[in-house]
Amino acid sequence: MDSMDVAVVGLGLAGAASARALSRRGRSVTVFEAFAPGHRNGSSHGSARIFRRGYLDPFYIELTGRARTLWHQVEAESGERLLTVTGGLDHGSAREPARLVELLREHGVAAELWTAGEAAAHRPGVVFDGPVVFDPECGVLDPERTIAALLALSGARVHYETPVRRLEPDGHGVLLHTDEGVRHARTVVVAAGGWTVPLLPDLAGLLPLTVGQQQAFYFRPGPGRPWPTLVHDSDDGDLIYALPEGPLMKIGEHSPGTPTTAEARDFVVDPAARERVTAYVARWLPGLDPVPAGETSCLYTWVREEDFVIDRSGDIIVCSACSGHGAKFTPLLGELVADLADGGPPLPRFAFRS
Repeated sequence: MDSMDVAVVGLGLAGAASARALSRRGRSVTVFEAFAPGHRNGSSHGSARIFRRGYLDPFYIELTGRARTLWHQVEAESGERLLTVTGGLDHGSAREPARLVELLREHGVAAELWTAGEAAAHRPGVVFDGPVVFDPECGVLDPERTIAALLALSGARVHYETPVRRLEPDGHGVLLHTDEGVRHARTVVVAAGGWTVPLLPDLAGLLPLTVGQQQAFYFRPGPGRPWPTLVHDSDDGDLIYALPEGPLMKIGEHSPGTPTTAEARDFVVDPAARERVTAYVARWLPGLDPVPAGETSCLYTWVREEDFVIDRSGDIIVCSACSGHGAKFTPLLGELVADLADGGPPLPRFAFRS
């Protein structure tokens, strides 16, 4: 049996980034994707995710800076515009605006702290009830365009509609069992999102991942200036995000979502979530038509600390990077996987849990 160098299982953002980073280090990459191109079964479909620097954890602010540099590098190499800067606003007492601005400035971000009145003058379509952080580096990234650009840069061979059913380490690499037969790879990268734990039952105890179905809703803005991204940690305890996607604003709740599995999800939008988000728009975003113009669902693969899992067991590298906020780190995730493939250690925060 011929042995491939590196097999990547899953062609979402993390899988595509891994393919590109590994190929840059001289590795030959083959990708196995369970579905057809452009499918909507995972977490990487659509054309809009938030890029932001605003974390209350310095660890993630530092990582977003590294990721931002890599985004520009991928854009330069591919000739594609993948990240559109819009500026972003964070508000709500739980966002700790004064501390957030201080942390951002410590990391070189020219963030500003506005009063509610100043913010309303800049963005009259939003209601503010306290201090607001303006982050000029926030923007919107395009997942599907990014996957295509990363894949083209990688030169990887892709097997679409080829689900990997089982992985079997054999002492010289890993056997990949598919419906078309068994293949062998010296190293396997599992970037399969909600399918990760079922594919790696022997590592389940080290992978504290839960899978949930979330949804996002689209609202039509009135006339006026372009909208920024928004993150609001309201006094009601709901963390709401909003970002422009085409002519609409995409709005959703940041939480694990309704428990499910990657295989069992029903794609049915939760009516209670629709009601909550619509009520939120009516109260806090008067610049939008409060009647949803569209809706969608996706999978959240959640780690309880909202961190990621990027670690290695033998010849298998796991890259489960989501918790609802992984997209902005895409090109950096690939580099972290490539570091592991080169024999480096994982970042402690992303190592397997016991």
